[in-house]
Amino acid sequence: MGKKLTAVRKRARSRNWLAYVCETLVSSGDMPTWEAASYLTENLFGEKPNPQLLTPANPHEVTAQFLQRLYHPIVEAAARDMRLSSSTPVHIFTDISLTGNSAVLIVLFPGHNRPQRLLMLDAAKAWDLVFEDAESFNTWAEERYRQLVNALRTALSKMDEDLLAAI
Repeated sequence: MGKKLTAVRKRARSRNWLAYVCETLVSSGDMPTWEAASYLTENLFGEKPNPQLLTPANPHEVTAQFLQRLYHPIVEAAARDMRLSSSTPVHIFTDISLTGNSAVLIVLFPGHNRPQRLLMLDAAKAWDLVFEDAESFNTWAEERYRQLVNALRTALSKMDEDLLAAI
């Protein structure tokens, strides 16, 4: 019994990111529960390429919206876990490509007259962002979450150093 508990404790803590993203879509008022679940199921699982992103009349907007809906909850969780104040927002920017990698840039805005800090640059072929199952999506999201937490830790420590140097 002791060995089993040790193995459980050593496992990395991971959220159910699929449920978290779905809940974010619902709580933000973007979609009702049934629509959010259908949207994520249709866009995250199945065969590559994702036909939901390639067939609409406005693929740039649909792709940008899809990437925002995936990355925003991850960014929000990392910012909350790092206890960022509302005066230091984190923004997500996308540069959409329909033929290659789209760029997702996540930038920290530390305040007035302070330099912005790039936290993450993620290249993603949105139509290939399709997962085998919920666990593979959770692994993908957890990797990005950990990258953001580490980048925020580094950026916040540099902000503290800059503040001390200015004194």
